Amino acid sequence: MGNNPSTVGLSNSATVNKIQETISDNCVVIFSKTTCAYCKMAKKLFQDMNVNYTAIELDMYENGSQFQDILHQMTGGRTVPRVFINGAFIGGATDTQRLHQEGKLLPLVHQCQMRRAKHSDFPCSLP
Repeated sequence: MGNNPSTVGLSNSATVNKIQETISDNCVVIFSKTTCAYCKMAKKLFQDMNVNYTAIELDMYENGSQFQDILHQMTGGRTVPRVFINGAFIGGATDTQRLHQEGKLLPLVHQCQMRRAKHSDFPCSLP
């Protein structure tokens, strides 16, 4: 392979696969940065509801900027947090907060947990 220019594409493809795999393997995924106040707000919201989530701290990854570029292509925005529930992008911190205030956030999480429980020998525990 050597210095084949397509290796950059493969790297990008591997990153896309990693993002998609993370989103599909977890009920709640928050692409975040450790220094972001909005990210902290989104994570605290799930903590306060006793909902497990997976946080991908982009500023802790060497290729975090590449992750952010791909998330921009996937979601139309480059800002963090980028919150996914049940494989679907629901928005940023204020969008997540609004869904919670409308009583729609926890049902989305429970829907994912119930679906996973039906297809797994190890059901998720509901809060």
